[in-house]
Amino acid sequence: MESQVRGGTRWRRFAVVMVPSVAATAAIGVALAQGALAASFSVSGQSFKVSADQLVGYDFIQYGSIDSGTDLKGNKTAHPVAVSGFSSATITNMCQSVVTPDVPIFGSVSLELRAGTNATNPVKATNIYIDIAQLDAENAKFENIDIGVAAGDKSNKTGINPGDQANPYGFGQRSGKATFTGVEQTAWATTAGTFTLSNLSLKLHKGVKECY
Repeated sequence: MESQVRGGTRWRRFAVVMVPSVAATAAIGVALAQGALAASFSVSGQSFKVSADQLVGYDFIQYGSIDSGTDLKGNKTAHPVAVSGFSSATITNMCQSVVTPDVPIFGSVSLELRAGTNATNPVKATNIYIDIAQLDAENAKFENIDIGVAAGDKSNKTGINPGDQANPYGFGQRSGKATFTGVEQTAWATTAGTFTLSNLSLKLHKGVKECY
């Protein structure tokens, strides 16, 4: 394990899920119930999995938020998430999968999307935000990292995603450059200004077939 303040930080088998404090989460829950907060969109009742050989992102920001939506039966629900944002990012050998259960006649049906399979032509994204429920990586390196910065600090090069149900005074961390290898994550939503998928392949499979 290698750690430096304002230097490079590496963690082997990096796994982190940041959520707001208990008090902040409770306050957000009350505000949601009262209709005081509006999400950028209502998330579906299905999370999805993403894997990648490498993700390199710039102007990294991470903070806790809440994704509201419905489950597959239409009941209202909410999910605490760790939002990871980048001003720009490249993703090598990306796989995205989601399983829809209980499809009439077929049972479970899996959607599998792959892109950026050529390391010289990775997936490219700008102003990308990923609402993460779980993240694991073989290695993670952060350059010029600040841990404990306010999520909405005006000096953050990547700010809170507009519409996110996040406390701007809550805990956040930022880094000039973040490099993740061997990525496996479960997420509820992804938004991006642009998302360029090279060597795109999309397939449907009968049964459960996930990226990992």
